Amino acid sequence: MRVRVRPLLLLVGALAVAPLSAAFEVRLPNKVGSLRVAVIGDTGTGSKSQYEIGARLIEAREAFPFEMVLMLGDNMYGGERPQDFLNKFEKPYKPLLDAGVKFYATLGNHDDREQRFYKLFNMNGELYYTYKAPKQDVRFFVLESSYMDRKQLDWLEQQLQRSGEPWKIVYMHHPLYSSGQAHGSSTSLRELLEPLFIKNNVSVVFAGHEHFYERIKPQNGIAYFTEGGSAKFRDGNIRDQSPLTAKGFDTDNSFMLVEIDGDQLHFQTISRTGDTVDERVVTRPKAEQSTRP
Repeated sequence: MRVRVRPLLLLVGALAVAPLSAAFEVRLPNKVGSLRVAVIGDTGTGSKSQYEIGARLIEAREAFPFEMVLMLGDNMYGGERPQDFLNKFEKPYKPLLDAGVKFYATLGNHDDREQRFYKLFNMNGELYYTYKAPKQDVRFFVLESSYMDRKQLDWLEQQLQRSGEPWKIVYMHHPLYSSGQAHGSSTSLRELLEPLFIKNNVSVVFAGHEHFYERIKPQNGIAYFTEGGSAKFRDGNIRDQSPLTAKGFDTDNSFMLVEIDGDQLHFQTISRTGDTVDERVVTRPKAEQSTRP
């Protein structure tokens, strides 16, 4: 169902964020009973662009009432004093927090591990954790990809094996596949994790770290996404003609909307100015049909 999102003049914290574009469309099915989620990464700057993406999220939720936000790490750049959590998290997303939207964070390489005790990140004091979504048969596995040790790998394997949910979705900070010129694929991490993903029928993996959006061509039946451009971005950083890239966007900030209903995961990636830069459907189970054009 296509819904036109009305641009709003928003006061986010003490910052007035004006509409950056005409009304934009939320084009996901937006079905009653579906799981509706937003995805952001590399957010904690306190910059104008972070507040602008926050404003677009608030606008989008008027039409697409997501209940959860996945945070893909680098939640705090620089200081991590109480005022930093206020200015780099609570103020940019205040209307969402006030509405009861839950943010579930993973840690990035710029994040202090003490963030796991910050109540609004919903990590419950854990460096890595798993939780079941409130709707649909979906379980999320949240990893600490900066320090992948045997203890975490054993935990992940056990949790994946125990999970009875058809949708197993992993998110972490470092991408296993990336066309970024600044970092590229985390190949050592891939060697450790991908066999577990394949063996245990993981369908989708989200990561940040690279300051752009990239959808990777399905790898071994798994859909991989990078969304690390929700406050920072590296202009033109995706390698030209990379064999990995199905769709890339590295000219502005962005965020994702995701909807899961039954065996289908719909996603729409939206820029800071409200333009849709990518949208597709991932179908479970994996295999060669995972993503349709």
